[in-house]
Amino acid sequence: QVQLVESGGGLAKPGGSLRLSCTVSGFTLSLYSIGWFRQAPGKEREGVSYIRSKDDNTIYADSVKGRFTISRDNAKNTVYLQMDNLKPEDTAVYSCARSPLNIMTMQSPAFDFWGQGTQVTVSA
Repeated sequence: QVQLVESGGGLAKPGGSLRLSCTVSGFTLSLYSIGWFRQAPGKEREGVSYIRSKDDNTIYADSVKGRFTISRDNAKNTVYLQMDNLKPEDTAVYSCARSPLNIMTMQSPAFDFWGQGTQVTVSA
């Protein structure tokens, strides 16, 4: 069955880095776009980054632009989110999700399967 499993979360200091992985199974990664999302306590879920399947074009939320980088390795069935220069406001549960569409969007209805999430905490 379709599965997306996030890993790589943890505790980082402000200015530090983490790399999240989204490892998928049950489908061919190269045929799907993948988004990363986050949800902090008491806040709405927000799209962080997105990579389109057909050309690897990417989207970033303004709050992470220049600090986060999304990439994919189809041979390893994995999408990465490299997070640098982390800030306390990046603290959230980060989830990845699959989209069968090739439109550049981070709107939740475009995504049909979601992972369970991994906690990222940025604190001194």
